[in-house]
Amino acid sequence: MEKNTTRRSFLSSSAKATLAITASLAAGSTLMEACGTPRVAYGATGIQTGFGQDPLPYSYSALEKAIDAMTMEIHYTKHAAGYATNLADAAKAENVDTSKPLEDVLTRISKYSTKMRNNAGGHYNHELFWKSMSPNSTEKPAGKLLAAIEQSFNSFDSFKTQFGDAGKNRFGSGWAWLFIDGDKKLRIGSTPNQDNPLMDVSDIKGLPVLGLDVWEHAYYLRYQNKRPDYITNWWKVVDWGYVQTRFDRLS
Repeated sequence: MEKNTTRRSFLSSSAKATLAITASLAAGSTLMEACGTPRVAYGATGIQTGFGQDPLPYSYSALEKAIDAMTMEIHYTKHAAGYATNLADAAKAENVDTSKPLEDVLTRISKYSTKMRNNAGGHYNHELFWKSMSPNSTEKPAGKLLAAIEQSFNSFDSFKTQFGDAGKNRFGSGWAWLFIDGDKKLRIGSTPNQDNPLMDVSDIKGLPVLGLDVWEHAYYLRYQNKRPDYITNWWKVVDWGYVQTRFDRLS
């Protein structure tokens, strides 16, 4: 009798939760909001992403410790610029208000076209990628971010290994991510193509803190097929000051 009562209670709770999520979605919430992940007011954080391509914050040759100048130039002026141009076209065709943060589109990307998904993701991911690197990088973060990494992944070295594996093991093209989940905890994951954790269609969901581009165009000129070597050297140019600022404002 006790088992039946427990089962009925579980089924009743599950049904109520499903109805609550369905009602929330019908009212216009994103899936992340409906499942308990709050939507960030990006304008208040100072780290929102616009629809236009920002200037590169350093010269093409500045990251030579990890990425050669020709790769940086092609990556920024051709690949990333192409996403920005195609995003502008998609936004115009789909009547998107480009005065609002791009994050607003990404959290509801299932409502838009494949062109919007690919190019909004490509633009957002690259804008974050450029800002997350610097020729004056430090070995590791400090403060709240370092403490959170050590709590979530046991040690900073363990975090680097797990994050690196997410990039190395991504089949084909995609990204590795450090992100904050709905419980405000740091997680590591990867997404295919130009998807990211903000998207309501993504298998991993949360607020991106750090992203690594593992498309071949990001490293092939110097590293050819040796993606692990690219990832190992990439740590030398991570701008932990910027990453820490993102974490502080999103957490």
